[in-house]
Amino acid sequence: MSEISPYSPEARSLHGEDGIGMKPEDVPVGFKRLAYAWLVLKRVAIGVFSDGFIHAGNLAYLALLTVFPFFILAAVIASLLGQSAETQRAVASFLHVLPPSVADLLRGPIQHVLAARSGSSLAWLGALVALWSVGSFVETIRDIFRRAYGVKSTKPFWHYRLSSMAVIIASVILAVFSFLVQGVLVAAEQFIYTLLPFSKDIAGWVGLSRAIPGVVMFIALYMLFLSVTPSKYRFGGRSPEWPGALFTTAWWLSITALLPIVLSRLADYDLTYGSLAGVIITLLFFFLVGLGIVFGAHLNAALAEPPLAGVETPQQA
Repeated sequence: MSEISPYSPEARSLHGEDGIGMKPEDVPVGFKRLAYAWLVLKRVAIGVFSDGFIHAGNLAYLALLTVFPFFILAAVIASLLGQSAETQRAVASFLHVLPPSVADLLRGPIQHVLAARSGSSLAWLGALVALWSVGSFVETIRDIFRRAYGVKSTKPFWHYRLSSMAVIIASVILAVFSFLVQGVLVAAEQFIYTLLPFSKDIAGWVGLSRAIPGVVMFIALYMLFLSVTPSKYRFGGRSPEWPGALFTTAWWLSITALLPIVLSRLADYDLTYGSLAGVIITLLFFFLVGLGIVFGAHLNAALAEPPLAGVETPQQA
């Protein structure tokens, strides 16, 4: 596994880049955008091919390991906010963006874990352990971004851990709030249908609340990408965070829709893995999602502007 991507912004600032076979000023005006798109695609492809599959496998393992602690943490935070019922809505929304086979495998264990922790004196201890476990997942993504941008960590370990924990807590609070808003909008939709049947158009607009989980996914990924982007590229407009977050959201939703279709054409996969078929499919799904996160990281890095030539800036994350 390479230390950094050879086409990272830092590598480009040090060694330059011969991306399209000619100097940028020699590219015909009508082909500049096409040439730039090809250059970005080349940077992303090389970065992902270098070590993306290894990172995706690591993320798949950590995702399966941390999905249960995450909902324990979400339940504790929701209870602090007086919205304990929103935990079940969060679980339902999470399972909604998973393929049916993966959702069926995780639904029972998640409900069992939440029921066992509900009202338990060990809930707080479980929440602290969950916060640490999920933090490891975020730190893995931070390392992916470091390699994509070509920077090295310079801050103490505890600084990154505290940052990861803050991002996790903020994401949980955002999710609880969004599901609360969604519940209010659904109630408003029912009210309009019941008392104002002639206002179907208004009810239809309110019905757009069903898209909230996808919007929340994009916002959560944007916050995550923003928090793990190296600080020298996070500010000053050097690197946009939204393209990677948008791509990862679209990739996730596409995998959710397409994976069941692919599996239906491989009806005998359970004969290969036996009783572990469900676990293997879950790992495959998280692997593909992890690959999307890696691609999103390298997409943002490919779009990032390297530091100005001749200006020394410390490599920091």
